[in-house]
Amino acid sequence: MSTDTTRAPLAPEEQGGGATGLNRSVLRRPLRFLRPMAPALLAYTAVRAFGLLAMWLHPKSGLPGVSNSTLTRLATLWDAPYYQMIAIHGYSDDLGIDGYANGVPYSSRAFFPFYPMAIRAVHAVLPITAGHAALLVAWFFSLVAAAGIFAVVAHVYRPRIALIAVVLWGALPHGAVESMAYSEPVFTAWAAWSLYALLRRNWIWAGALSCMACLTRPSGLAVAAAVGITAAVELVQFWRGRRTGADRPVVWRVLLGTALAPAGWFGYLAYVGWQRGTWRGYFDVQLAWGTHFDFGRGTLSWMSGMILHPDSKGTTLDQVVMVGIVVASVVLFLLAVEQRQPLPLLVFGGMMLVIALGDGAYYAPRARFLLPAFVLLLPVAAGLSRIRSRVSLWVLLSSAVVCSGFYGVFLVFESVYSP
Repeated sequence: MSTDTTRAPLAPEEQGGGATGLNRSVLRRPLRFLRPMAPALLAYTAVRAFGLLAMWLHPKSGLPGVSNSTLTRLATLWDAPYYQMIAIHGYSDDLGIDGYANGVPYSSRAFFPFYPMAIRAVHAVLPITAGHAALLVAWFFSLVAAAGIFAVVAHVYRPRIALIAVVLWGALPHGAVESMAYSEPVFTAWAAWSLYALLRRNWIWAGALSCMACLTRPSGLAVAAAVGITAAVELVQFWRGRRTGADRPVVWRVLLGTALAPAGWFGYLAYVGWQRGTWRGYFDVQLAWGTHFDFGRGTLSWMSGMILHPDSKGTTLDQVVMVGIVVASVVLFLLAVEQRQPLPLLVFGGMMLVIALGDGAYYAPRARFLLPAFVLLLPVAAGLSRIRSRVSLWVLLSSAVVCSGFYGVFLVFESVYSP
């Protein structure tokens, strides 16, 4: 199934690539633009609400002690406290814990600045704890991300497929991370709307939103790569005379958007390097955390070791799910290539796979790293949309929601590995 057979025609006000804003229909008639998203946003809210309800009903959530409450767990699990520490106290090069690099202390500069800055702003305005501010920011951006996913998929396919894609994103095995005090929902929001602007050939908006994604997570480079490669192809076609009339790009806008796209990433690395007195400053920080790019050797090692030489204590649920996610992600990317999805989506999805699977850190966070790669869900969403029975479709989606909800309970209360 190719995208040509499933994509709905654009409305007259959306045709053409010469709009100077993110989308003229957004600026002139925002309610008309947002109205088609309402069912998807309501469905996404219901999915995540079910996940939260399942956590709240878990026996450990009701035990005496604040540390066991669901909201506290979501706000303080694993790396979440570091974001709040940065928001309140700023960055520190010595967290008092020895890292993996031969006694080099952990540094909070491993965490990119936008999410902590947003937490600080909300905490300063509202009379709530930093942990609750972190959750509020993450939950708000998860809705923005869902809206962006809907916009991207509806542009490429049609609203029905976009609705399914949004539900699937909320019902991923690690969908619980979308409700935690993590930066993934924030990054997904910037990435989705940058890709939407890129599909609309609004270069400056695409570059600016990519810059914000690069200030949120290291994987912002995947968004910047999508902008840069798409811009390069656009300019080559223009110089070969294949872009004329309404399709003719404004070269300075293309170049400016391309320059803006990775600016946040390089800017933050320059800041860390200046603070630590070496251009390798950020990479040294990451090495202390055990993170480095090894071209997938670590991923192949733990997958082959788990399959061929399972641990004597037995294979855990985390490991089984992780292998399934990695294999499914690769297969879905190959399907997306076969379906000839738009270049920006293929570049973003491919780069997210390279970054997640090429990381040399231990295996557990890889599914979280892949969570923003929503473009990998498009083949599944398009396939499910062909089910004629509405009852059958919602039974399948509801089953995914239930499984995601209960696996989220396992991640938050039972798993010993960082999600």
